Amino acid sequence: MAAECSFDVVSKIDLAEVRNAVTQAQKEIAQRYDFKGVVAELELKEDQAIVIHAENDLKLKAVVDVLETKLVKRGVSIKNLEFGKVDPASKGSVRQEVKLLQGIPGDKAKALVKAIKDAKLKVQAAIQGDQLRISGKSKDDLQEVQALLKQNDQGLELQFTNYRG
Repeated sequence: MAAECSFDVVSKIDLAEVRNAVTQAQKEIAQRYDFKGVVAELELKEDQAIVIHAENDLKLKAVVDVLETKLVKRGVSIKNLEFGKVDPASKGSVRQEVKLLQGIPGDKAKALVKAIKDAKLKVQAAIQGDQLRISGKSKDDLQEVQALLKQNDQGLELQFTNYRG
């Protein structure tokens, strides 16, 4: 009989790359002509959120665009960013917090497990904290699950790790 095969489904951000992207974005903002003499700042808070502070909504959108460009160039998916609402700040400026999502939230994990069960593949899906463990006897079934999850990613960047076959 075939041995049990398994892999983990995770959603992680490389925080070193996020730090590098924020640093690069800060440098570009400091050098760009359209940001001279205006409030336009980025700050990484405890590796969990990025706070953007700008003079107005238009400058805020420009800072977000610079940040997203730098993140994509460094291989960080912008799917794992959760943009908060734009809040007014001092002297008519605006502030926005961007949360860095690590792990698969419980409701999305349940939706992924349901999608796997609805596909009627001969695998077991278990929620383990903020990740999923998929196990089954057939490597082909596991590959089908990976294809299914790539189509139904619940708005998260999913990675497949810890493959045992």
